[in-house]
Amino acid sequence: MASPLLRIGTRGSPLALKQAELVRAALGAARPELGAPGAIEMVPIRTSGDRIQDRLLSEAGGKGLFTKEIEEALLAGAVDLAVHSAKDMETWLPPGLVIAGVLPREDPRDALISRSTVKGLADLPRGAVLGTASLRRQAQALMRRPDLRVVPFRGNVDTRVRRLAEGQADATLLALAGLKRLGMEAAGSVLPPEEMLPAAGQGIIAIESRLSDEPCGALLRLIDDPPSSVCLEAERAVLATLDGTCRTPIAALGERVGPDRLRLRALIALPDGSRSVEEEETGLLSDAAALGVELGRRILAKAGPEFLRAVR
Repeated sequence: MASPLLRIGTRGSPLALKQAELVRAALGAARPELGAPGAIEMVPIRTSGDRIQDRLLSEAGGKGLFTKEIEEALLAGAVDLAVHSAKDMETWLPPGLVIAGVLPREDPRDALISRSTVKGLADLPRGAVLGTASLRRQAQALMRRPDLRVVPFRGNVDTRVRRLAEGQADATLLALAGLKRLGMEAAGSVLPPEEMLPAAGQGIIAIESRLSDEPCGALLRLIDDPPSSVCLEAERAVLATLDGTCRTPIAALGERVGPDRLRLRALIALPDGSRSVEEEETGLLSDAAALGVELGRRILAKAGPEFLRAVR
């Protein structure tokens, strides 16, 4: 059997494999030789985030737990590309690695899934139990419903839906993009960004490669989606300015408005939802990174050092 032309590193969950398949299909459409059977090999890699299920990510080391082992394989040459949910990626990538392409963004909003028919957080019964491992979702839910009781919910989409059905919580929050890619979008009620601002990069599939591997970089430029890429650039600039980690409840969403302009919204909150700072700005697409930095600085100025010490 001939060796594969490319090896894609990915987590082994159903959603991660689906996302990697979308990348494989895009590469095959861009370069016919990559569409041949066996031309691209999937290499599932079990990450620390997959193994550690008894603690919040913020307590176990942060969202990099979902990318660390895959990035190590990429740096070692065991795989040629790494496919991630952009929201799971660390704010600062390991030296030598780069996000070389992104696929068109799926709907970035969150969905509320409950054991009863509700349309939003306001419809949940008083004192309802909300299962989530995301400090961002926890903080924003408590901002609007301080009576809710939040419990940790870890695992892939199927696991969390099953735990909900078993009665371990009254409701949970999941990324609508993941639900749609798995054909499960009917399971939840979509929350508008005004109610639940998404995580930076939510809905975007990011493809990471070695900076020194120009042939792979050239391939990924063929499938890169510039509108999604510029939104991700702005959102990650907010994270970098706020020194964002999984231990900091931060939300950011960039959206194109018109042919050459970008609307950027960002929020930072205390985990208990008792205080938050939110800012919004519109600027040129060509200034996406600078817009993210400026918005982050404005949030820092309003939040103050005491606020940031509290969330770190």
